[in-house]
Amino acid sequence: MKKTLVFGASLNPTRYSNLAIRRLVDSGIETQAYGLGEGEVSGVNISNNFNEINHIHTITLYLNPKRQKEYFNELISLAPSRVIFNPGTENPTFYRLLEKNGIEVNVACTLVLLSTGQY
Repeated sequence: MKKTLVFGASLNPTRYSNLAIRRLVDSGIETQAYGLGEGEVSGVNISNNFNEINHIHTITLYLNPKRQKEYFNELISLAPSRVIFNPGTENPTFYRLLEKNGIEVNVACTLVLLSTGQY
């Protein structure tokens, strides 16, 4: 499986981004995480340094649309193959930017995709 970046990762075990990290790891998917609070979830370091992120296939977003704008350029520069917009992160403006840069947009739930074998 290709590497996934959980963007908007949280150390709080009740947050969906935290659960996504755990499920990705349990599924054997190489995972990196970016969030405001640094720490570790299931052996995955949550970083707030873009220089530590590389060779990403999929970005799964857990950041609301208002906060996404400041990261548009950085996320596009990672040149992922796809970006998954989880519930609450939907952003048509960002969809268009990604698609203009040849990046696939998926509006879906990472947890559902993993549990149904569609990831």
